[in-house]
Amino acid sequence: RWLYGKQFCLFYAFCGVLFGICSLSTLTLLSTVCCLKICFPAYGNRFKREHGQILIACAWTYAALFACSPLAHWGEYGAEPYGTACCIDWRSTNVNAVAMSYTVVLFVFCFVLPCGVIVTSYSLILVTVKESRKAVEQH
Repeated sequence: RWLYGKQFCLFYAFCGVLFGICSLSTLTLLSTVCCLKICFPAYGNRFKREHGQILIACAWTYAALFACSPLAHWGEYGAEPYGTACCIDWRSTNVNAVAMSYTVVLFVFCFVLPCGVIVTSYSLILVTVKESRKAVEQH
């Protein structure tokens, strides 16, 4: 069972969601920047350190938005089904429409969208590399 009380459970769950979403957001941005640099060098070569800093701030802000939402009562944090750790209270989605809406939005914007961007970015990179290889072989 969870041994550290409700407040520490909330903090633990908040940190897990914040760092998890921030990690996926950062990987999404990294794949996008790589795609710009490789597939669209006219735009990618304009990328500067300041742009990177802005993107990192955006990733943290995006993650904080979703991590703070259960603290503002859109969704809930609670003990996991086994009770040994805390995370988003998935069981509350069965009885609470607000919690269900949070889970659906979280699924779309923190899983489907980032994974789609990552797959698209790396697919474009693979196509560009393949086309470049063919061009080099023809010469």
